[in-house]
Amino acid sequence: MQRAGDAAGLSALIARATRAGKGLPPVERWNPEFCGEIDMEIRADGTWFYLGTPIGRMPLVQLFSTVLRKDADGRTYLVTPVERVGIRVVDAPFIAVEADISGEGEDRVITFRTNVGDVVEVGPDHPLRFVDEPETGGLKPYVLVRGRLEALVARPVMYELVGYGEDIEVDGRLMFSVRSRGEVYPIMPVETLERLSA
Repeated sequence: MQRAGDAAGLSALIARATRAGKGLPPVERWNPEFCGEIDMEIRADGTWFYLGTPIGRMPLVQLFSTVLRKDADGRTYLVTPVERVGIRVVDAPFIAVEADISGEGEDRVITFRTNVGDVVEVGPDHPLRFVDEPETGGLKPYVLVRGRLEALVARPVMYELVGYGEDIEVDGRLMFSVRSRGEVYPIMPVETLERLSA
């Protein structure tokens, strides 16, 4: 991760993104018939499996990721112009594995790179949300990548992200939050953070 204000950091992040600048297929406009389920699963750590075996070729995973779509029914599909097949996703289909955080206050910009090569700048089109994780007492941050597909922010990246948190009043309540592109993304109430930190 690069420190805020390091312009070279964002360039380096984009250079490591295999799909930077490349277009994606228009899967949101394709409406083929449903052809059933296939034995493909994306595990919580972002590993893709087919027939119970990890897909070891990253270019193949990246190709599949370009035709992934999550529909209003909450299910995730691989979609081509002629077929739509269901797959299983344990948590989120992507993992945000790297971040560049630049600027200060309302001018701060958070940019993530995913495990499949997407580069996503947090803002109105790519909001960040934090979900309570009752089984661990922790938080799981997600960023919207495209359509309804999200990336889970990897734990080390989340730790760096919260280092840029600040106390901001949101709807009359003081919240520990981060900013990007002028938007505020609440992490938790300040009193909760103080209780957890005591």
